[in-house]
Amino acid sequence: MKKLLLPLLLALGSLGALAQPGRTPVLQVASPAAVGMSAAGLQRIDQLLREYTAAGREPGAIGFIARDGKIIYRQAFGLNDVAARTPLSSEAIVRIASQTKAITSVGAMLLFDQGRFKLDDPLSKYLPAFAHPRVLATFNEKDSTYTTVPARSEITIRQLFTHTSGIGYPVIGSKEARAIYARAHIPSGVGTPGGTLAAAIDALGPLPLLHEPGEKFTYGLSVDVLGRLIEVLSGQPLDQYLRARIFEPLGMRDTYFYLPAVLQPRLVGLYTEDAAKNTVPLVALGALRADYPKATGTYFSGGGGLSSTIDDYAIFLQMLLNGGEYRGRRFLKPETVALMTQNQMGAVRQGDNKFGLGFSIVTAAGAAQSGLTEGSYEWGGIFGTTYWVDPKEKIVALLYTQKWPNTTAADLPAKFKRLVYEAILKRHAPQ
Repeated sequence: MKKLLLPLLLALGSLGALAQPGRTPVLQVASPAAVGMSAAGLQRIDQLLREYTAAGREPGAIGFIARDGKIIYRQAFGLNDVAARTPLSSEAIVRIASQTKAITSVGAMLLFDQGRFKLDDPLSKYLPAFAHPRVLATFNEKDSTYTTVPARSEITIRQLFTHTSGIGYPVIGSKEARAIYARAHIPSGVGTPGGTLAAAIDALGPLPLLHEPGEKFTYGLSVDVLGRLIEVLSGQPLDQYLRARIFEPLGMRDTYFYLPAVLQPRLVGLYTEDAAKNTVPLVALGALRADYPKATGTYFSGGGGLSSTIDDYAIFLQMLLNGGEYRGRRFLKPETVALMTQNQMGAVRQGDNKFGLGFSIVTAAGAAQSGLTEGSYEWGGIFGTTYWVDPKEKIVALLYTQKWPNTTAADLPAKFKRLVYEAILKRHAPQ
Protein backbone atom coordinates (compact mmCIF):
# COMPACT_ATOMS: atom_id res chain seq x y z
CA MET A 1 0.00 0.00 0.00
CA LYS A 2 2.76 2.47 0.93
CA LYS A 3 4.55 1.64 -2.31
CA LEU A 4 1.42 2.55 -4.26
CA LEU A 5 0.53 5.71 -2.36
CA LEU A 6 3.93 7.35 -2.02
CA PRO A 7 4.36 8.28 -5.69
CA LEU A 8 0.77 9.45 -5.76
CA LEU A 9 1.27 11.74 -2.79
CA LEU A 10 4.46 13.19 -4.21
CA ALA A 11 3.15 13.66 -7.73
CA LEU A 12 -0.23 15.07 -6.76
CA GLY A 13 0.91 17.98 -4.68
CA SER A 14 -0.55 20.36 -7.21
CA LEU A 15 -3.93 18.65 -7.14
CA GLY A 16 -3.88 18.40 -3.38
CA ALA A 17 -3.48 22.15 -3.24
CA LEU A 18 -6.78 22.44 -5.10
CA ALA A 19 -8.68 20.60 -2.38
CA GLN A 20 -11.02 23.01 -0.65
CA PRO A 21 -14.09 22.33 1.47
CA GLY A 22 -17.25 22.22 -0.61
CA ARG A 23 -20.56 20.54 -1.15
CA THR A 24 -19.24 18.17 -3.80
CA PRO A 25 -16.06 16.07 -4.10
CA VAL A 26 -12.79 17.77 -5.01
CA LEU A 27 -10.06 15.49 -6.27
CA GLN A 28 -7.69 14.43 -3.49
CA VAL A 29 -5.39 11.46 -2.97
CA ALA A 30 -6.69 8.59 -0.84
CA SER A 31 -6.00 4.91 -0.35
CA PRO A 32 -7.86 2.48 -2.63
CA ALA A 33 -9.42 0.83 0.44
CA ALA A 34 -11.00 4.15 1.46
CA VAL A 35 -13.24 4.01 -1.61
CA GLY A 36 -13.82 0.28 -1.78
CA MET A 37 -11.07 -0.54 -4.27
CA SER A 38 -8.30 -3.13 -4.17
CA ALA A 39 -4.68 -1.98 -4.08
CA ALA A 40 -3.61 -5.36 -5.43
CA GLY A 41 -6.11 -5.00 -8.24
CA LEU A 42 -4.71 -1.60 -9.19
CA GLN A 43 -1.22 -3.08 -9.26
CA ARG A 44 -2.44 -5.32 -12.07
CA ILE A 45 -2.90 -2.11 -14.06
CA ASP A 46 0.76 -1.33 -13.35
CA GLN A 47 1.63 -4.72 -14.81
CA LEU A 48 -0.52 -4.10 -17.89
CA LEU A 49 0.93 -0.70 -18.72
CA ARG A 50 4.47 -1.82 -17.92
CA GLU A 51 4.02 -4.81 -20.23
CA TYR A 52 2.87 -2.70 -23.18
CA THR A 53 5.57 -0.07 -22.77
CA ALA A 54 8.40 -2.52 -22.07
CA ALA A 55 7.54 -4.42 -25.25
CA GLY A 56 7.54 -1.18 -27.25
CA ARG A 57 3.90 -1.57 -28.23
CA GLU A 58 3.38 1.84 -26.66
CA PRO A 59 6.25 4.27 -26.06
CA GLY A 60 4.50 5.48 -22.91
CA ALA A 61 1.18 5.32 -21.08
CA ILE A 62 -0.45 7.26 -18.23
CA GLY A 63 -3.36 5.91 -16.21
CA PHE A 64 -5.67 7.80 -13.84
CA ILE A 65 -8.53 6.56 -11.67
CA ALA A 66 -10.62 8.44 -9.12
CA ARG A 67 -13.60 7.15 -7.17
CA ASP A 68 -15.87 9.21 -4.95
CA GLY A 69 -13.63 12.17 -5.71
CA LYS A 70 -10.56 10.35 -4.37
CA ILE A 71 -7.54 9.78 -6.59
CA ILE A 72 -6.47 6.19 -6.13
CA TYR A 73 -4.33 5.69 -9.22
CA ARG A 74 -2.09 8.04 -11.22
CA GLN A 75 0.91 6.39 -12.80
CA ALA A 76 3.10 6.86 -15.87
CA PHE A 77 5.11 4.15 -17.61
CA GLY A 78 7.52 4.09 -20.50
CA LEU A 79 9.12 6.94 -22.36
CA ASN A 80 8.35 10.43 -23.51
CA ASP A 81 11.22 10.43 -26.02
CA VAL A 82 12.24 6.95 -27.17
CA ALA A 83 15.51 8.05 -28.79
CA ALA A 84 16.65 10.06 -25.76
CA ARG A 85 15.24 7.47 -23.32
CA THR A 86 13.43 10.24 -21.45
CA PRO A 87 10.91 8.80 -18.95
CA LEU A 88 7.27 9.74 -19.38
CA SER A 89 5.88 11.90 -16.58
CA SER A 90 2.29 11.84 -15.42
CA GLU A 91 2.43 15.63 -15.79
CA ALA A 92 3.13 15.36 -19.51
CA ILE A 93 1.00 17.42 -21.88
CA VAL A 94 -0.65 15.32 -24.59
CA ARG A 95 -2.67 16.03 -27.72
CA ILE A 96 -6.20 15.18 -26.60
CA ALA A 97 -7.71 15.71 -30.07
CA SER A 98 -11.41 14.71 -29.96
CA GLN A 99 -11.53 14.95 -26.19
CA THR A 100 -11.81 18.64 -27.05
CA LYS A 101 -15.39 17.93 -28.10
CA ALA A 102 -16.69 17.42 -24.58
CA ILE A 103 -15.11 20.69 -23.43
CA THR A 104 -16.63 22.62 -26.33
CA SER A 105 -19.98 20.96 -25.65
CA VAL A 106 -19.86 22.09 -22.02
CA GLY A 107 -18.88 25.57 -23.20
CA ALA A 108 -21.98 25.67 -25.38
CA MET A 109 -24.21 24.40 -22.59
CA LEU A 110 -23.02 27.22 -20.34
CA LEU A 111 -24.71 29.50 -22.89
CA PHE A 112 -27.74 27.19 -22.98
CA ASP A 113 -28.10 27.65 -19.22
CA GLN A 114 -28.16 31.40 -19.84
CA GLY A 115 -31.03 30.99 -22.28
CA ARG A 116 -28.95 32.03 -25.29
CA PHE A 117 -30.28 29.25 -27.53
CA LYS A 118 -32.64 26.28 -27.56
CA LEU A 119 -31.48 22.82 -28.56
CA ASP A 120 -33.96 22.55 -31.42
CA ASP A 121 -33.29 26.01 -32.82
CA PRO A 122 -32.24 25.89 -36.49
CA LEU A 123 -28.50 26.46 -36.77
CA SER A 124 -29.07 29.08 -39.46
CA LYS A 125 -30.73 31.32 -36.88
CA TYR A 126 -27.22 32.07 -35.61
CA LEU A 127 -25.00 30.97 -38.52
CA PRO A 128 -26.73 32.11 -41.75
CA ALA A 129 -24.27 30.18 -43.95
CA PHE A 130 -26.20 27.03 -43.02
CA ALA A 131 -29.55 28.29 -44.28
CA HIS A 132 -31.32 26.24 -46.97
CA PRO A 133 -29.11 23.13 -46.60
CA ARG A 134 -28.77 20.63 -49.42
CA VAL A 135 -28.04 16.90 -49.26
CA LEU A 136 -25.60 15.01 -51.44
CA ALA A 137 -27.46 13.03 -54.11
CA THR A 138 -24.74 11.75 -56.47
CA PHE A 139 -20.94 11.84 -56.36
CA ASN A 140 -18.46 11.20 -59.17
CA GLU A 141 -15.23 9.76 -57.78
CA LYS A 142 -13.29 10.57 -60.98
CA ASP A 143 -13.56 14.34 -60.71
CA SER A 144 -15.30 14.88 -57.32
CA THR A 145 -18.31 16.52 -58.95
CA TYR A 146 -21.67 15.98 -57.31
CA THR A 147 -25.34 16.79 -57.37
CA THR A 148 -27.59 17.73 -54.46
CA VAL A 149 -31.23 17.92 -53.44
CA PRO A 150 -32.83 20.28 -50.93
CA ALA A 151 -32.76 18.94 -47.36
CA ARG A 152 -36.15 18.16 -45.84
CA SER A 153 -35.26 20.15 -42.72
CA GLU A 154 -32.62 22.45 -41.35
CA ILE A 155 -29.80 21.39 -39.03
CA THR A 156 -30.67 21.92 -35.38
CA ILE A 157 -28.17 22.73 -32.64
CA ARG A 158 -29.03 19.44 -30.92
CA GLN A 159 -27.86 17.61 -34.06
CA LEU A 160 -24.45 19.27 -33.82
CA PHE A 161 -23.96 17.83 -30.33
CA THR A 162 -25.04 14.33 -31.41
CA HIS A 163 -23.22 14.17 -34.77
CA THR A 164 -26.48 13.66 -36.61
CA SER A 165 -26.26 16.91 -38.60
CA GLY A 166 -25.01 15.29 -41.81
CA ILE A 167 -21.69 17.16 -41.62
CA GLY A 168 -18.68 14.90 -42.20
CA TYR A 169 -14.93 15.08 -41.63
CA PRO A 170 -12.01 16.02 -43.88
CA VAL A 171 -9.03 13.62 -43.89
CA ILE A 172 -10.66 10.83 -41.81
CA GLY A 173 -14.22 11.03 -43.15
CA SER A 174 -15.94 9.29 -46.05
CA LYS A 175 -14.45 9.53 -49.55
CA GLU A 176 -17.19 12.00 -50.48
CA ALA A 177 -16.51 14.23 -47.48
CA ARG A 178 -12.75 14.09 -47.98
CA ALA A 179 -12.99 15.12 -51.61
CA ILE A 180 -15.66 17.81 -51.25
CA TYR A 181 -14.05 19.41 -48.21
CA ALA A 182 -10.57 19.30 -49.77
CA ARG A 183 -11.80 21.22 -52.83
CA ALA A 184 -13.29 23.85 -50.51
CA HIS A 185 -10.13 23.97 -48.32
CA ILE A 186 -12.01 23.01 -45.15
CA PRO A 187 -9.49 22.24 -42.37
CA SER A 188 -9.72 19.15 -40.18
CA GLY A 189 -8.98 21.27 -37.11
CA VAL A 190 -6.21 18.99 -35.82
CA GLY A 191 -2.78 20.21 -36.82
CA THR A 192 -4.18 23.00 -38.97
CA PRO A 193 -3.21 26.17 -37.10
CA GLY A 194 -3.74 28.62 -39.98
CA GLY A 195 -6.91 30.49 -40.81
CA THR A 196 -9.88 31.18 -38.57
CA LEU A 197 -12.88 29.27 -37.35
CA ALA A 198 -15.16 31.98 -38.71
CA ALA A 199 -13.87 31.70 -42.29
CA ALA A 200 -13.78 27.89 -42.29
CA ILE A 201 -17.28 27.44 -40.90
CA ASP A 202 -18.73 30.04 -43.29
CA ALA A 203 -17.14 28.05 -46.15
CA LEU A 204 -18.52 24.79 -44.77
CA GLY A 205 -22.10 26.05 -44.53
CA PRO A 206 -23.08 25.90 -48.22
CA LEU A 207 -21.46 22.48 -48.82
CA PRO A 208 -23.73 19.44 -49.15
CA LEU A 209 -24.71 17.36 -46.16
CA LEU A 210 -23.94 13.66 -46.37
CA HIS A 211 -27.49 12.76 -45.32
CA GLU A 212 -30.68 14.34 -44.06
CA PRO A 213 -30.29 16.11 -40.70
CA GLY A 214 -31.16 13.74 -37.87
CA GLU A 215 -31.12 10.65 -40.09
CA LYS A 216 -28.00 8.92 -38.74
CA PHE A 217 -24.75 9.31 -36.80
CA THR A 218 -21.89 10.72 -38.89
CA TYR A 219 -18.74 11.72 -37.02
CA GLY A 220 -17.52 15.02 -38.35
CA LEU A 221 -16.99 18.74 -37.92
CA SER A 222 -20.26 19.31 -36.07
CA VAL A 223 -18.49 20.35 -32.86
CA ASP A 224 -16.19 22.71 -34.75
CA VAL A 225 -19.42 24.34 -35.92
CA LEU A 226 -20.57 24.36 -32.29
CA GLY A 227 -17.33 26.17 -31.42
CA ARG A 228 -18.15 28.83 -33.97
CA LEU A 229 -21.65 29.13 -32.50
CA ILE A 230 -20.01 29.84 -29.13
CA GLU A 231 -17.97 32.62 -30.71
CA VAL A 232 -21.04 34.22 -32.26
CA LEU A 233 -23.16 34.02 -29.11
CA SER A 234 -20.41 35.04 -26.67
CA GLY A 235 -18.65 37.63 -28.80
CA GLN A 236 -15.29 36.05 -27.93
CA PRO A 237 -12.81 33.85 -29.79
CA LEU A 238 -13.28 30.25 -28.69
CA ASP A 239 -9.90 30.03 -26.95
CA GLN A 240 -10.60 33.11 -24.83
CA TYR A 241 -14.12 31.96 -23.99
CA LEU A 242 -13.05 28.50 -22.82
CA ARG A 243 -10.17 29.91 -20.80
CA ALA A 244 -12.37 32.44 -19.01
CA ARG A 245 -15.40 30.20 -18.46
CA ILE A 246 -13.89 26.73 -17.94
CA PHE A 247 -10.10 26.45 -17.75
CA GLU A 248 -9.25 29.21 -15.28
CA PRO A 249 -12.25 28.68 -12.95
CA LEU A 250 -11.59 24.91 -12.81
CA GLY A 251 -7.84 25.29 -12.41
CA MET A 252 -7.03 23.62 -15.75
CA ARG A 253 -3.68 25.37 -15.97
CA ASP A 254 -2.13 23.24 -18.70
CA THR A 255 -4.93 23.13 -21.29
CA TYR A 256 -4.42 25.14 -24.48
CA PHE A 257 -5.04 25.13 -28.20
CA TYR A 258 -1.47 26.33 -28.69
CA LEU A 259 0.96 25.95 -25.83
CA PRO A 260 2.78 28.94 -24.36
CA ALA A 261 6.57 28.61 -24.54
CA VAL A 262 6.91 27.75 -20.86
CA LEU A 263 4.75 24.62 -21.30
CA GLN A 264 6.13 23.40 -24.62
CA PRO A 265 8.94 21.27 -23.11
CA ARG A 266 6.26 19.13 -21.42
CA LEU A 267 4.59 18.14 -24.72
CA VAL A 268 5.01 14.38 -25.10
CA GLY A 269 6.43 12.90 -28.30
CA LEU A 270 4.02 11.58 -30.92
CA TYR A 271 4.61 8.15 -32.45
CA THR A 272 3.26 5.88 -35.16
CA GLU A 273 3.87 2.38 -36.51
CA ASP A 274 5.85 1.43 -39.58
CA ALA A 275 4.91 -1.37 -41.97
CA ALA A 276 6.43 -3.94 -39.59
CA LYS A 277 4.37 -2.54 -36.66
CA ASN A 278 7.49 -1.05 -35.05
CA THR A 279 6.94 2.12 -33.02
CA VAL A 280 8.64 5.09 -34.70
CA PRO A 281 8.42 8.88 -34.27
CA LEU A 282 5.65 10.62 -36.18
CA VAL A 283 7.14 13.84 -37.49
CA ALA A 284 4.50 14.56 -40.09
CA LEU A 285 1.60 12.76 -41.74
CA GLY A 286 0.37 14.61 -44.78
CA ALA A 287 -0.28 18.16 -43.63
CA LEU A 288 -0.25 17.12 -39.98
CA ARG A 289 2.92 17.95 -38.09
CA ALA A 290 3.45 16.42 -34.66
CA ASP A 291 4.60 19.73 -33.17
CA TYR A 292 1.39 21.58 -34.04
CA PRO A 293 0.60 22.41 -30.37
CA LYS A 294 3.78 24.54 -30.39
CA ALA A 295 2.55 26.67 -33.30
CA THR A 296 1.32 30.22 -32.97
CA GLY A 297 -2.10 29.27 -34.27
CA THR A 298 -5.22 31.23 -35.07
CA TYR A 299 -7.60 28.32 -35.79
CA PHE A 300 -9.35 27.08 -32.65
CA SER A 301 -10.86 23.70 -33.39
CA GLY A 302 -13.68 22.97 -30.99
CA GLY A 303 -13.66 19.39 -32.22
CA GLY A 304 -10.01 18.47 -31.85
CA GLY A 305 -7.54 21.27 -31.21
CA LEU A 306 -6.68 21.08 -27.50
CA SER A 307 -3.69 19.67 -25.68
CA SER A 308 -3.91 18.98 -21.95
CA THR A 309 -2.76 16.87 -19.01
CA ILE A 310 -4.49 13.91 -17.46
CA ASP A 311 -4.94 15.93 -14.24
CA ASP A 312 -6.66 18.83 -15.99
CA TYR A 313 -9.09 16.58 -17.82
CA ALA A 314 -9.83 14.59 -14.66
CA ILE A 315 -10.87 17.82 -12.94
CA PHE A 316 -13.16 18.63 -15.85
CA LEU A 317 -14.76 15.17 -15.67
CA GLN A 318 -15.12 15.32 -11.88
CA MET A 319 -17.03 18.58 -12.28
CA LEU A 320 -19.49 16.74 -14.52
CA LEU A 321 -19.73 13.78 -12.14
CA ASN A 322 -20.48 16.30 -9.40
CA GLY A 323 -23.49 17.47 -11.39
CA GLY A 324 -21.82 20.61 -12.71
CA GLU A 325 -20.04 21.87 -9.59
CA TYR A 326 -16.41 21.92 -8.49
CA ARG A 327 -14.64 23.60 -5.57
CA GLY A 328 -17.89 25.25 -4.53
CA ARG A 329 -18.43 26.88 -7.93
CA ARG A 330 -21.46 26.05 -10.06
CA PHE A 331 -20.65 25.65 -13.77
CA LEU A 332 -23.74 23.87 -15.09
CA LYS A 333 -27.13 23.17 -13.62
CA PRO A 334 -27.51 19.55 -12.44
CA GLU A 335 -30.44 19.22 -14.83
CA THR A 336 -28.20 20.33 -17.69
CA VAL A 337 -25.55 17.72 -16.89
CA ALA A 338 -28.33 15.11 -16.77
CA LEU A 339 -29.52 16.30 -20.17
CA MET A 340 -26.01 16.06 -21.62
CA THR A 341 -25.44 12.53 -20.35
CA GLN A 342 -28.56 10.81 -21.65
CA ASN A 343 -29.67 9.76 -25.13
CA GLN A 344 -30.31 12.79 -27.34
CA MET A 345 -30.36 11.03 -30.71
CA GLY A 346 -33.62 9.13 -30.32
CA ALA A 347 -33.74 5.89 -32.30
CA VAL A 348 -30.54 6.66 -34.23
CA ARG A 349 -27.68 4.34 -33.30
CA GLN A 350 -24.00 5.00 -32.58
CA GLY A 351 -22.75 1.42 -32.64
CA ASP A 352 -24.12 -0.31 -29.55
CA ASN A 353 -24.40 3.01 -27.74
CA LYS A 354 -26.25 6.31 -27.98
CA PHE A 355 -24.99 9.87 -28.02
CA GLY A 356 -25.84 12.64 -25.60
CA LEU A 357 -24.79 16.28 -25.82
CA GLY A 358 -21.07 15.71 -26.32
CA PHE A 359 -20.60 12.15 -25.07
CA SER A 360 -21.18 8.56 -26.09
CA ILE A 361 -23.70 7.08 -23.63
CA VAL A 362 -23.22 3.41 -22.73
CA THR A 363 -26.37 1.34 -23.24
CA ALA A 364 -27.08 -2.13 -21.88
CA ALA A 365 -25.74 -3.59 -25.13
CA GLY A 366 -22.67 -1.38 -24.96
CA ALA A 367 -22.06 -2.34 -21.33
CA ALA A 368 -22.12 -6.01 -22.27
CA GLN A 369 -19.36 -5.35 -24.81
CA SER A 370 -17.14 -2.91 -22.89
CA GLY A 371 -17.65 -3.86 -19.26
CA LEU A 372 -18.57 -0.29 -18.36
CA THR A 373 -21.69 0.34 -16.32
CA GLU A 374 -24.81 1.20 -18.29
CA GLY A 375 -25.25 4.97 -18.19
CA SER A 376 -21.52 5.71 -18.20
CA TYR A 377 -20.42 8.38 -20.64
CA GLU A 378 -17.18 8.33 -22.58
CA TRP A 379 -15.08 9.29 -25.58
CA GLY A 380 -11.42 9.70 -26.54
CA GLY A 381 -8.94 11.14 -29.01
CA ILE A 382 -7.36 9.82 -32.18
CA PHE A 383 -3.81 9.88 -30.79
CA GLY A 384 -4.56 7.25 -28.16
CA THR A 385 -6.43 8.93 -25.32
CA THR A 386 -9.62 7.64 -23.74
CA TYR A 387 -11.82 8.49 -20.76
CA TRP A 388 -15.08 7.58 -19.11
CA VAL A 389 -17.26 8.66 -16.21
CA ASP A 390 -19.37 6.09 -14.36
CA PRO A 391 -22.09 7.92 -12.39
CA LYS A 392 -23.25 4.75 -10.61
CA GLU A 393 -19.83 3.71 -9.33
CA LYS A 394 -18.64 7.35 -9.05
CA ILE A 395 -15.58 6.64 -11.18
CA VAL A 396 -13.53 8.98 -13.34
CA ALA A 397 -10.91 7.10 -15.37
CA LEU A 398 -8.51 8.04 -18.14
CA LEU A 399 -5.80 6.32 -20.15
CA TYR A 400 -3.38 8.42 -22.21
CA THR A 401 -0.96 7.31 -24.91
CA GLN A 402 0.38 9.23 -27.92
CA LYS A 403 0.52 7.05 -31.01
CA TRP A 404 -1.37 7.00 -34.32
CA PRO A 405 -2.11 4.85 -36.22
CA ASN A 406 -1.89 2.37 -33.39
CA THR A 407 -2.71 -1.34 -33.29
CA THR A 408 -2.96 -1.31 -29.49
CA ALA A 409 -6.13 0.78 -29.74
CA ALA A 410 -7.98 -2.48 -30.32
CA ASP A 411 -6.98 -4.05 -27.01
CA LEU A 412 -5.19 -1.84 -24.46
CA PRO A 413 -8.13 0.44 -23.51
CA ALA A 414 -10.44 -2.59 -23.20
CA LYS A 415 -8.00 -4.34 -20.87
CA PHE A 416 -7.58 -1.17 -18.80
CA LYS A 417 -11.34 -0.85 -18.39
CA ARG A 418 -11.71 -4.48 -17.36
CA LEU A 419 -8.99 -4.18 -14.70
CA VAL A 420 -10.54 -1.01 -13.24
CA TYR A 421 -13.82 -2.83 -12.62
CA GLU A 422 -12.12 -5.98 -11.38
CA ALA A 423 -10.43 -3.83 -8.71
CA ILE A 424 -13.77 -2.79 -7.19
CA LEU A 425 -14.26 -4.47 -3.82
CA LYS A 426 -17.51 -2.77 -2.87
CA ARG A 427 -20.13 -1.74 -5.40
CA HIS A 428 -22.26 1.31 -4.84
CA ALA A 429 -25.92 0.65 -4.18
CA PRO A 430 -28.35 1.61 -6.98
CA GLN A 431 -29.59 5.18 -6.58
